[in-house]
Amino acid sequence: MPTISEKILAEKSGKEEVKPGEIIEAEVDWIMVNDVTGLPAFDVFEEFKTTPIKDKIILIPDHYVPNKDVKSAEQAKAMREFARKYKIKNYWEVGRGGVCHQLMIEEGFVAPGRLIVGADSHTCSYGALGAFSTGVGSTEAASAFAIGKLWFKVPETQKFIVNGKLPKYSMGKDIILHIIGDIGVSGALYKSMEFYGSTIENLCLSDRITISNMAIEAGAKAGIIPPDKKVFNYLKGRVRGEYKPVYVDEDAEYSETFEYDAAEIVPTVAKPFLPSNTTPASELNIEIDQAYLGSCNNGRIEDLRIAAEILKGKKIHGNVRMIVVPASKRIFEQAMSEGLMKIFMDANAYVAGPTCGACLGGYMGVLAKDEVCVSSTNRNFIGRMGDKDSKVYLANPAVVAASAIAGRIIDPNDL
Repeated sequence: MPTISEKILAEKSGKEEVKPGEIIEAEVDWIMVNDVTGLPAFDVFEEFKTTPIKDKIILIPDHYVPNKDVKSAEQAKAMREFARKYKIKNYWEVGRGGVCHQLMIEEGFVAPGRLIVGADSHTCSYGALGAFSTGVGSTEAASAFAIGKLWFKVPETQKFIVNGKLPKYSMGKDIILHIIGDIGVSGALYKSMEFYGSTIENLCLSDRITISNMAIEAGAKAGIIPPDKKVFNYLKGRVRGEYKPVYVDEDAEYSETFEYDAAEIVPTVAKPFLPSNTTPASELNIEIDQAYLGSCNNGRIEDLRIAAEILKGKKIHGNVRMIVVPASKRIFEQAMSEGLMKIFMDANAYVAGPTCGACLGGYMGVLAKDEVCVSSTNRNFIGRMGDKDSKVYLANPAVVAASAIAGRIIDPNDL
């Protein structure tokens, strides 16, 4: 019987059922591009000499905004002009939005049962709300602009079951790092990952988004968590249009099943230069130059709260700089109203407006040669956040905050 991915893809392609490996053409609900992937998509689209299906298009500048140089300014200008030319209403100017994946969820585009594509690999984040969402290239995005459809190869589905109670200061980030550390960065290549178990059910929506966000780091096409009351409550008064939750049948067929005990998932760090190179934070004693809290992976209010809880009344180590970047304007405003920003600034952290910033080595936190950063982002490849000889250690927000105080990577429980 079909999995969640297979059910969604079947419905969107007008079929009663689809099978793994089958090539289909499916109607997409939304197509999103950002300032980096938008420009090539616009260029390709103009070659079609047609008009876009503008009500399905979402344009979000976030990677290099506010613009850091002339090239990034031209990218943002191209998006602005495309939006004006075709009267695309779903465009978020600087100062009104935030990081694209957070904004897609906040603004109600994401809902259970939907098929969403984005010209950004971390589009798989939306699976946390029960959607099938996946990253595509700029050329594919341009095609979807024109016809509202794309072809897909139906992926096999893996089942991941996590049961039990997480240790103190362990979060969704640790669950997904633990899984990637187990199966490797190709362990879910072109497959859909579905997550189940009491641990997953007890997670807040933010932690679920973190898990789905990093499905791509295992090579997955999608990372899906069955929607529940937490999702439905979040969508009340927020979601755009109607939606229909999709669930698996009891006898759904999975290519593989993995089971984990949450009690064994301690605060975890991915060492350079792969998200799969994991180890317990308590086993590291690495001095750091920078601590980075933010991104589409861990820039939500829950992430800022746990970091502020640890930082309150303390100071960041004298040899460390800490950068805090909320993932959206709404999160920034909420953090201010809760007094979190004052805690960060009292601890001597630098607080910035919503942007992808240093996550992709863009700006505002780029690393110099031989510098070391502990980061709540999702990738630690060579040169990801700056110089090729810099190093990035991936960790949850609690580990980032505790390490900023200690001046070295530590488990928050040891602070």
